[in-house]
Amino acid sequence: MSEKKNVVCVGIDLGTSRSAVSASNGQRHIVDSYVGWPVDMVARKILKKNVLIGREALDSRPMLDLHRPLERGLLKEGSEKDQQAVRQLLIHLLELAGLGEKERENTQVRAVVGVPAEAMRVNKQQLRTAFAGLVDALLIVSEPFAVAYGIEALLHAMVIDIGAGTTDLCVMNGRYPTEEDQRTLLNAGDWVDEQLTRLIAARYPEASISPYMVREWKERYSFVGEPHGNVLVTAPVNGKPTQLDITEPMRIACEGLVPPIAETMLDLIARVEPEFQEKVRHSIVLAGGSSAIRGLDVALAAALQEIGGGVVRSVEDPMFAGSDGGLAIATDAPDGDWEKLVG
Repeated sequence: MSEKKNVVCVGIDLGTSRSAVSASNGQRHIVDSYVGWPVDMVARKILKKNVLIGREALDSRPMLDLHRPLERGLLKEGSEKDQQAVRQLLIHLLELAGLGEKERENTQVRAVVGVPAEAMRVNKQQLRTAFAGLVDALLIVSEPFAVAYGIEALLHAMVIDIGAGTTDLCVMNGRYPTEEDQRTLLNAGDWVDEQLTRLIAARYPEASISPYMVREWKERYSFVGEPHGNVLVTAPVNGKPTQLDITEPMRIACEGLVPPIAETMLDLIARVEPEFQEKVRHSIVLAGGSSAIRGLDVALAAALQEIGGGVVRSVEDPMFAGSDGGLAIATDAPDGDWEKLVG
């Protein structure tokens, strides 16, 4: 595939909210999926950088033309700036993995990247274009399949990958999953943020809240079922810092995920060959950042009771499960499975 002697395999989970990279050289990194450019000469003088990425971009957002280039797990269409942003994000992830431009000169980089289970062909092509010149070979797989491969849940199992933009479900039958084995839902972390924002605004109409505040509250306090205590946060009300009790809005917003995921989970199980359905019911794995919502695994396990019960567990490291799985695929994939990327 290449005359370059040194081969480095990488798995990339290009997420709507956060992106992760795992490399065969031992590097593992995660970064917020934000890219920003200084809005004017004053901002450029203060920041002393032409582009900021990740948490650094978020913290400096008033001075930036800030972009979140992925939407619902896919590259945004129609915006040249978003296309530049995702390219910058990929370059940054490779640099974090020790694969900057200089290092790539003498290294063959083989990258596996995960996309939502029902990603359209046009978005896959956009991804290929974004990676051109950055890696030597590319393999695009579904995000839940990458997770399943990494944890070796490859036979009679289901992975439910709950990210920010999408929730992806995949049944593993000991082979590459087909379209019939997978589903993508838009009920995911961003959807919870939208519901939570609406509910807080209805309860506290005078409060000033931002999407970034809401996301932070959700990531810290999210739960399904009975709360362990009141969820108390602070936000300005008419300019004055005020304590707000958002326990009920948080519960309602998070529990809104359960019905669509449960319904899709049960539908996929029903399509499995009858003699294997029980095995799948007892091997359901949650992954993705939003899988950390407390009590979500219990709620989904309860939904299995109507078809005989089952077991739902969470991966040990939800933030790196996708990229680690991609790395495992990259390490094992035969030459014939790869796409060569040039220029």
